[in-house]
Amino acid sequence: MTPASAFHAHVYFDAQTQQQATELCQQAGSALGLRVGRIHCKNVGPHPRWSCQLSDRIDNLGSTLAWLAQHRNGLTVFCHLVTDNDLRDHTDHAIWMGEMLPLDLSIFQ
Repeated sequence: MTPASAFHAHVYFDAQTQQQATELCQQAGSALGLRVGRIHCKNVGPHPRWSCQLSDRIDNLGSTLAWLAQHRNGLTVFCHLVTDNDLRDHTDHAIWMGEMLPLDLSIFQ
């Protein structure tokens, strides 16, 4: 297995929390220098809710997790490593903040 070089943090939201999630992602980008992906107002990939992806190098994972834990304000955040194995990244290498939700892992098979 290739060592992790990066991570993704997916901020989940719905129609009622979209503005909150958008602001959180923008703040994370500004405060931590994270790459902020698109705001997806539909389920994308294995994700069971609308989401926005934050990403960066693996050496910034600890500070990002601490910041998100303090600022997520009730939003669910799914974080995972990025290696050469998507299935393991989304299962064995996953960290949840808030509600743990079932992912659609069938896309990795």
